[in-house]
Amino acid sequence: MVGHEKQRQKIIVIGGGTGVFAVLNGLKHHFSNITAVITMSDEGGSTGILREEFGILPPGDVRRALIALSPGDQPLLAELFSYRFHEGSGLAGHAFGNLMITALERITGSFERAVEEAGKVLGIHGKVLPVALKPTYLLTLLEDGRVVKGESSLHAMRPEERAVVKRVCLQPSVSLNPKADKAIRNADCVIIGPGDLYTSTLPNLLVHGMKEALEKTKGTVVYFVNVTTRYTETAGFRASDFLQTIERYLGKGVIDYVVVNKTKPSVMRLKPYFEQQAELVEPDIENFREKPTPIVVDLIRSSGFVRHDPEKIAKVVKMLV
Repeated sequence: MVGHEKQRQKIIVIGGGTGVFAVLNGLKHHFSNITAVITMSDEGGSTGILREEFGILPPGDVRRALIALSPGDQPLLAELFSYRFHEGSGLAGHAFGNLMITALERITGSFERAVEEAGKVLGIHGKVLPVALKPTYLLTLLEDGRVVKGESSLHAMRPEERAVVKRVCLQPSVSLNPKADKAIRNADCVIIGPGDLYTSTLPNLLVHGMKEALEKTKGTVVYFVNVTTRYTETAGFRASDFLQTIERYLGKGVIDYVVVNKTKPSVMRLKPYFEQQAELVEPDIENFREKPTPIVVDLIRSSGFVRHDPEKIAKVVKMLV
């Protein structure tokens, strides 16, 4: 995008994990006013240890968002934030960026300020905001009556342990970060997802005040449906199942557009997913209503992992705003 002026619309991206990384990575080349609102219920791996030992908000998904919004002219800095220690007593498994955010939180006395200062170090294009300012955990009620605490516990379930998710909630209940609330209400476009439905996307929408902010926003609300399922969360889900689940918590009429992938990659590219009991999400547009308006396009990368292509996401968003 060298030589091209970026668009100035206020774009909000809500989510967590690798899906939001792809969205931010694509949008930063086209828009100059991006705010990422990131989930605060992650408790796995390095993030989980830092949560328990330091009592801070989870830094992992925030770190990914910061890296995604970094300009790319200093790749070593982005690589440094991504670097994960593989040895060392107490250090193995920790990402450097997580440790830096933790140290900045101790120095500044504020997680929000720590994220802001980390963003300055990386020279990010945009802002990264925690969705809430207090830590919380995801509770998942399964159809067989079991209750699973934590995102990592749900991810770690073996195929034989799997049961259909009946409902999810946050414990304790947390309120929407006032800065995120204001940003969403004043946005030109709000993007939800893609990301693991119950462990990356819904934890943001369950935060008290999020539903109201999305109802009141003056911007267009767009939901990007996942391109593959996950056996611990969404086995057998079609595109309409993802949307219906989101609307169960947000209500109908909040989302304006739902974007669904139509491309089928080769069997060879899908083979690793079949081995993990994951499937390509079927674009069952016949099961959609008039609102939200479905947009069915090619969304996946041309090679490698079957994931959203950042530039294809950006193209859809540019069309909508």
